[in-house]
Amino acid sequence: MSKTSEELDNVLDITPVEATVEEVTKKPTKKPLVISNKSEDQEKDYQYARAHLYDIVEKMQETLNSAMDVAAETEHPRAFEVAFQGARNAADVVEKISDLHKKMKDLETEEVKVQQNNTQNVFMSGSTADLLKMLKNQNDK
Repeated sequence: MSKTSEELDNVLDITPVEATVEEVTKKPTKKPLVISNKSEDQEKDYQYARAHLYDIVEKMQETLNSAMDVAAETEHPRAFEVAFQGARNAADVVEKISDLHKKMKDLETEEVKVQQNNTQNVFMSGSTADLLKMLKNQNDK
């Protein structure tokens, strides 16, 4: 300790304490890998999005009612403009709900749909003149 530190300790009536250092080791915390079912995740996400959209519509409806009351009381053009803008936004959210249903239906049909790739390889031995004659004969029939 230096002389000035000792003098300060005496003036402030402090007894020095030896510092102890403890080594802290951080244990790695790994989250377990969660394997989920894709269809279950889609259903959860759909229900979550649907619930939030309904919540938004309800809050917008309350706000719209308040805005309409203010517009009716003040008869100010800007108040009516704000109320109509709120109505338009509420209608957009309702449209998003119907889009959500359509997207969910598309996802369900996509899972059911089986893609078929039919590839036909045709091999012909002969010249191009033979091929043209064969095609001409087939067109004549």
